Amino acid sequence: MRIYYPDQPTLQALGGTNIPLILDVPKEDLQNLASDASAASDWVQNNIKAYPDVSFRYIAVGNEVIPGDYAGYVLSAMNNIQSALSASGLGQIKVSTSVAYGVLGTSYPPSAGAFSSDASQYLGPIVNFLASNGSPLLVNVYPYFSYTGNMNDISIEYALFTSPGTVVQDGQYGYQNLFDAMVDAVYSALANVGGSNVEVVVSESGWPSDGGAAASVDNARTYNQNLINHVGQGTPKTSGRAIETYIFAMFNEDRKAPGIEQHWGLFYPNEQPVYPINFS
Repeated sequence: MRIYYPDQPTLQALGGTNIPLILDVPKEDLQNLASDASAASDWVQNNIKAYPDVSFRYIAVGNEVIPGDYAGYVLSAMNNIQSALSASGLGQIKVSTSVAYGVLGTSYPPSAGAFSSDASQYLGPIVNFLASNGSPLLVNVYPYFSYTGNMNDISIEYALFTSPGTVVQDGQYGYQNLFDAMVDAVYSALANVGGSNVEVVVSESGWPSDGGAAASVDNARTYNQNLINHVGQGTPKTSGRAIETYIFAMFNEDRKAPGIEQHWGLFYPNEQPVYPINFS
């Protein structure tokens, strides 16, 4: 699971379940955690050590804040959180940050993947941190947005994992779906900044069931079911190595602005399924 801030009832509910968890540090906390090591120690004490029965997997220091007003705080906050975890005997919990796919300035073909100049000034040093600590880069990967932003050149089949054969040939690698091409573009970008050993974890992916172009229950179910069935195989670049992936989202968010933002969930707010999905 992934949660976007340390919500106490959720953390209490997760205790003893052995469900691995990504816990986000909200952007509002980044400046304080970056400038004050004792604040980072308090954060770890209150939100991680206080829940010894929760299986914390990664701490995501900011979600989609690079580039932007908070980007300059991310690396220092990561360092301080990492130090606080290590001092608490919790060094097995990996520290990272979650980035939007827009940090790539070039994504096609996948072998040409590169971070944009405004993102790479932050991501270069962050990737060094990840590489030296054995931590992955968390990336939110949405073929839905790539498809709806370029419907003239991208087929819905390529986006939904339903193409019958190779759509994009990139040197030795053949791509049958957009998700793999997007993930491998991130791997290329990482290699360009000295992060060829850094793993990509897909910290969000999904498809909306209503509210916009190509947003339907059928497309959402097709995408998410095919995503589940596919990620164990890896991408052409990582063949045979499963891609750790998190589906956005558990619930439709009825308090968000009308449109697609309300319709990413597998469940309605009343806990009824939007469509059947099989994780086994």
